[in-house]
Amino acid sequence: MTTGPEPGVEQVASVPPAAAAGPAADRTAGPERLEASLRALELTVRHRLDGLLQGNHVGLLPGPGSEPGEARPYQAGDDVRRMDWAVTARTTAPHVRETVADRELETWVAVDLSPSLDFGTADLDKRRLALAALTAVAHLTSGGGNRIGAVATTGATTLRLPARSGVAHARGLVRRVAATPRAADSSLSGPTTETVGARGDLTGALDQLRRPPRRRGLVAVISDFLGEPVWERSLRALSGRHELLAIEIVDPRELELPDVGTVVLADPETGRQREVDTTPLLRREFAAAASAHRDRVAEALRRCGCAQLTLRTDSDWVADIVRFAVARKHAWSGGGR
Repeated sequence: MTTGPEPGVEQVASVPPAAAAGPAADRTAGPERLEASLRALELTVRHRLDGLLQGNHVGLLPGPGSEPGEARPYQAGDDVRRMDWAVTARTTAPHVRETVADRELETWVAVDLSPSLDFGTADLDKRRLALAALTAVAHLTSGGGNRIGAVATTGATTLRLPARSGVAHARGLVRRVAATPRAADSSLSGPTTETVGARGDLTGALDQLRRPPRRRGLVAVISDFLGEPVWERSLRALSGRHELLAIEIVDPRELELPDVGTVVLADPETGRQREVDTTPLLRREFAAAASAHRDRVAEALRRCGCAQLTLRTDSDWVADIVRFAVARKHAWSGGGR
C-alpha cells in the first residue's frame, strides 16, 4: 500500500496504485478520450464561473493594473511602491498613485508537472487539479484581446507556449499541457523497488518568464510547492513587473497519515522508499512536519508579494476559486478597509 509524503524527506509522495480518472489518465487512452475529458472540464469551468467574476478588464486576480491614474491620500495597507512622492512633497501629506487596469492583459502560467503531481487519494489526482486550475486561469483571463502563454515543466522536459489571444489558442494551450508526457512512468512492486522519475524544476520555469523581459501582466504559478523554496528568488524577481498568483495543489494524504498500519512511502522524483508503521507518534510528527512546511511556503510567497490560492483534491475547487477572486476584488475596491 502507498500513501503521502514522508516527514523530513524532501518532495516525498507515493505513486498511486491507479491513476485517477481525468485528463492525466486519459492521455494513454487515445486523443478522443482526452479531448472529451478536456471538453467536460471546460464546460464545468464555464458553467460555474461565467458571469460571477468578470468585470471590465478584470481577470482571476483583480488588482490595480499598471496604467497611472489619480493620486489619493495614503491609507494603512497601501503598497508603498505606489507612493507618489511629487504629490506627497507638494501637499506635505503622503499620497499614493492609483492605477487602472490595462485594456489588454498578458498572462503567463508556470505549470509544475513534476512526478509529485502524479498522486491523488481523493476525488481527483493533483495533476488533473493543476490542469483544472490552468483551465480556470485561461477562461477568466481570456477575451477582449487578452493574451495567455504557458511554461510547463516535468523536470525532465519543458514545454513553452507563446502568449496569444483568442479562445482557440487558450483551448489549444490547455490541450498541449494536458498531453505533456510524464517525466517517467513508475510503479511500486515492493519495499525494495527503486523507481526514479525526475526532480521538478519550478525555478527553471520561472526563470524562463524573466528572460526576455515582458510587458506588465499577471504571472500564475501552479505547483504543489513540495521541497525547499529554492524558487523564491526567481519568483521575487518577477514581482517587480507582474502581479503574482500562486495556486498551491494539495492532497489530504500530504497533510496527515491515516491509521492503516505498515505502509511504503515513496518519492517518485528520486526513487527513495521507506517502509514505516503509522504509529500515533509518527502520525503526529508527520502532521507537524507537513504543517511547518506549508507555513514556510506561505511565508516565502508573502515575501515575494504573491497572492496564494490553495486548491485541494478533496474539496470543491471551483467554489474555492470563486471565494478567492471575490475576496480579492472586494479588498481592491476598498471593502476590506
